[in-house]
Amino acid sequence: MSNDEMKKLQGDLIKAIEGAEGSAALEAVRVEALGKKGKLTEMMKTLGSLDPDARKAMGAALNEVKVAVTAALEAKGKILAAAAQTARLEKERIDITLPARGGESEGRIHPITQTYEEIVTIFAAMGFSVAKGPDIETDWNNFTALNIPPEHPARQMQDTFYMPAVGEMPTVLRTHTSPVQIRTMMGQKPPIRIIAPGRTYRCDSDMTHTPMFSQFEGLVIDEKTHMGHLKGCLLDFLRAFFGIDDLPLRFRPSYFPFTEPSAEIDIGCSRKGGELKLGNYGDWLEIGGCGMVNANVLRNCGLDPDQVQGFAFGTGIERLAMLKYGIPDLRTFFEADMRWLKHYGFVPLDIPNPAMGA
Repeated sequence: MSNDEMKKLQGDLIKAIEGAEGSAALEAVRVEALGKKGKLTEMMKTLGSLDPDARKAMGAALNEVKVAVTAALEAKGKILAAAAQTARLEKERIDITLPARGGESEGRIHPITQTYEEIVTIFAAMGFSVAKGPDIETDWNNFTALNIPPEHPARQMQDTFYMPAVGEMPTVLRTHTSPVQIRTMMGQKPPIRIIAPGRTYRCDSDMTHTPMFSQFEGLVIDEKTHMGHLKGCLLDFLRAFFGIDDLPLRFRPSYFPFTEPSAEIDIGCSRKGGELKLGNYGDWLEIGGCGMVNANVLRNCGLDPDQVQGFAFGTGIERLAMLKYGIPDLRTFFEADMRWLKHYGFVPLDIPNPAMGA
């Protein structure tokens, strides 16, 4: 085959490649040129019948054509792939500004999120800052530093989710947000005034318990804070949160390893007719625990109990939401049922907010 014929073959193949309108057409051209029975492949097979000089010249010419055709195939393949991707992106385009699930009215703020925001708003107005920590905690931060002894029931396998140890230190899914208090006291000098909201985990599941739930705790450490400040703080918060100006509150003596003295927090209610109603009605409902920070906890965090003291308190965010918004079953918070969320959720930009007096 002459040089002119070689150039014509190369030109025809490249023209066919450039004219391919899709990956299937391009593959057909490739097979026609370089396949087992392709034109260039068949011509390569004839080289053995030529004399050495002719074989050398013919082989070089064929190789030049093969390199050119291969390069053209790769270039065209990239063009077709980019065009296919562009067409796919155009076809599968989603307008993320459109409301989800059929209309703007479908979206809702989850009651846990709403309650969280209300708690933060109220305590921010009282001078508290928000502190956070990891969900996977060391055994020291979650138990030992909080004066919880090794034989305490909370440390048993049936109550706590244990994780792989880090070195020699056992780790757990935190059973409360109290480790945030430990981290704060170890990393910040008094005065301290924080709330610690977040997820917590315990091996429990029924109508009023779930393996994962939200909790918030408060901590105040300074030189003069006492039990009276604790009660006043909680009274102001609970009255603001529930919107009941005369909501009564009482402390009932209790025991927690990390506080001394310790108390259960009760608020006034009525259960007449089987319906729970909050207010000054003569009955009581427990909603959390509190107390003065145990001296051992202060020492574990490097603080001198002869120089500083403080109080701590905590309760469940879901529990507060259930009481305020009349939600009967804790498990429904986590079922992702749009019908439930439409009933109990809040429309964005139109939600009750203590900062706005609602």
